Amino acid sequence: MAHHQGFLSRLSKQERDTYETKVAAADFYRANRVPEEIERALNELFLRKPPDVHGFLADHFANLSAPPRIIRLNGRQVYDSRGQPSVEVDVFCIVRNKERGLPSPGVQVTSAGVSGLLGPEELADHVTTAVQWIDEPLNNMLQGQSPFDQSEVDRALSSFFRARSLEQDEIRNREKENLSPGASEVVPPPVTPASAKDKKSKKSKAAEKPIPPAEPPEPVLAGSLAIGSVSLAVAATGAQLRGVPLYRYIAALRGREAPAKFHIPVSLVTLLSCGKASPGKLSLLEEILLVPKAGQRVKQTITMTLELQKEMIRIMNSATKAGVTPAALHDSGAPAVSFEKPEQPLDLVGEACANLGLALGTDIHLAANCAARELMDYTKGKYEVTAGVFKSPDELMDVYKTLVGKYTAVVALIDPFRREDREQWEMLGNLIGGSCSLLSDVTQESRGPPLPGVRGHVLKHVHETTVSDLIRVASEHRGSVLMGTTYSEPCINDSLSDIAVGLGLDYVKLGGLSGAERMTKYNRLISIEEELVQQGILVSKEKHSPPLFGETL
Repeated sequence: MAHHQGFLSRLSKQERDTYETKVAAADFYRANRVPEEIERALNELFLRKPPDVHGFLADHFANLSAPPRIIRLNGRQVYDSRGQPSVEVDVFCIVRNKERGLPSPGVQVTSAGVSGLLGPEELADHVTTAVQWIDEPLNNMLQGQSPFDQSEVDRALSSFFRARSLEQDEIRNREKENLSPGASEVVPPPVTPASAKDKKSKKSKAAEKPIPPAEPPEPVLAGSLAIGSVSLAVAATGAQLRGVPLYRYIAALRGREAPAKFHIPVSLVTLLSCGKASPGKLSLLEEILLVPKAGQRVKQTITMTLELQKEMIRIMNSATKAGVTPAALHDSGAPAVSFEKPEQPLDLVGEACANLGLALGTDIHLAANCAARELMDYTKGKYEVTAGVFKSPDELMDVYKTLVGKYTAVVALIDPFRREDREQWEMLGNLIGGSCSLLSDVTQESRGPPLPGVRGHVLKHVHETTVSDLIRVASEHRGSVLMGTTYSEPCINDSLSDIAVGLGLDYVKLGGLSGAERMTKYNRLISIEEELVQQGILVSKEKHSPPLFGETL
């Protein structure tokens, strides 16, 4: 020690500072094992003698770098093709000591996306609040989190949402308590069907069954869109940082590692729109979906659908006395037809298939999205299947039984009743379940028990639904989950295609074949399929004979 002190005393201040800096640097390098890693890198470099020497060294040390961490989120309001507000999220991470911003896809929300519960002002507030959540509490909450720890990120997001929901419930309860007795909320009593025609019926009123009252709608929490948006943005960020497609990343999240083989979900393409928003009196069938053969390439499905739609339009136009009339295009991206009876669109599809040499029931099947909840007239206690024509739940069940019996190519009915009509769900499932599946939305699970008679499940990525939620529900209903957006809602990005492939779903519903937002998703599905073919890891199911879905759950 004395010798060392004597050595330092003989040095000038500048020399002493230089010496102490070198000693500190050596200690720093040893503490971080830099000499050992450099020696290992040089040894491997010499043994391998790669053509890109510095590229080899860069990769070597990149693998030793600290894992990325989220440092901030940035939310912003954007607009979709219809001018409706939406949200996009940017996730910024520290990657090798540098800030890296990764713009991620937004989750589309329109009035359709919140089940028509929000008006324009409420929708604007919904999106504005979501952006505020992203920029403030969610930003602070996720700082320092690994973008690769999706389950932990989603747990934090879901906990935040539950806390805000409880706060909102408390506010509503206090408001109810402050209401005067005369101003309290009125819950409509069960409605007993009655009409002039019913009075003439031989059945007495005593024999008529009152319909169950509507379940109170789940309140839409302003800002809830932020939860699903951030969850998807973090997953997309993790995929980009890993350098893998989003579908592979989600598949790895689902099964701890990406599978060796993938399959492409069968595309259920919106063929016709003929519900309440379409011209004509028919309200019952909101959309007719084309179900192609299993194993058919996405391009083939699109080509076949376009040819079929072209032929249907030709048939409709040739039937008009005024000559050629251009078919209206619905928000779903499919032609909107004017019909009065539910048999007519199915007859049109059958005629077009016959003209094109397509075997309906073999080359293609059909599914019908009934959207029955929107058809209930609570003043009459019946479903308005066509303008001025009302059916009780039992009568509507007979309509479905007749349709499926006559049109055997129809192999799935989506939401044929309200959730409240549990008896009819079960009875219809027993009547037609051997050839036609009943499908119900399970995105936001009802507080009640599962619906009887349901064979398949519709899953949507909306609101507070996280990527982990999608993985969980897809695992619980393996092989019987339909991935889709709401009927008339375009999606602003192509992530749904990656999600459907990554989750290993059998079917995916992406809408009609018109509009950039929808075609972006179909084109992404084509791109994934071609990539899997090139890599030799695409597998396809040989058939999906009716019923399309597994055993009743």
